[in-house]
Amino acid sequence: MQIPSEAPEILKRTVPQSIGLQGVKSKCKIFRYRKDSTLVLRGTSCTFEGGHKVGIVGRTASGKSTLISELFRLVEPAGGRIVVDGVDIFKIGPHDLRSFGVIPQDPTLFNGTFFSDYLLSFYLHWKKVFGKCQLREAVKEKENGLDSLVVEDESNWSMGQWQLFCLEHALLRKSKILVLDEATASIDNATDMILQKTIRTEFANCTRNVNIIPMTCFGCCNTGKLVEYDEFMKLMKNKDSLFGQLVKEYWSHYHSAKSH
Repeated sequence: MQIPSEAPEILKRTVPQSIGLQGVKSKCKIFRYRKDSTLVLRGTSCTFEGGHKVGIVGRTASGKSTLISELFRLVEPAGGRIVVDGVDIFKIGPHDLRSFGVIPQDPTLFNGTFFSDYLLSFYLHWKKVFGKCQLREAVKEKENGLDSLVVEDESNWSMGQWQLFCLEHALLRKSKILVLDEATASIDNATDMILQKTIRTEFANCTRNVNIIPMTCFGCCNTGKLVEYDEFMKLMKNKDSLFGQLVKEYWSHYHSAKSH
């Protein structure tokens, strides 16, 4: 009862449906999870141009997921601004802000049916969208089709199918910004291929924060700061690049594991 509520869901300001086309700017962003805790983001400043495919990399606890959380305002910041198409996201309602597409590493579905979760306009387009996500046949095989129950323990849908449902939801939203937080980490190779193919074709003009190639630029996080942001080859040619060190470490571990 004592946890402070987040901002009002909808404010009077009208936010255009196409928000995200021009990109995202983070200006001296600082963030902590609790009032008296240490800073997790320490003055992160960056610009993601509209239509770019941006990969954010870094070691564990470097601030990658926190940067994504702030884009959706899951916790209010300690300072700084994030501007999308000239709109300060901390001056609009969370309902409008969270219209951005997101495919997380661990998808969550709640008890209910597909039909109860979608508006009629979505329902009318389900065949086309579900077909793109390779889910139409899976839904048709269920005895009750779109009225089939979804249960929280994954007993009637696999983790890979849950991930594809998140992809389908992003397609229905037609978001101009798509965020993927290690979206392929928990799925099999076949589902991975479906996910990557659909993202490349259906979100070709979106601004994407991703961990799936190909990408326009890479940003490298370290101790709560975005310390590098450039094209792949430029970062790899820089002998002092943290990104280059991480790539070399990855390939070293990969070849070592493969040899055993």
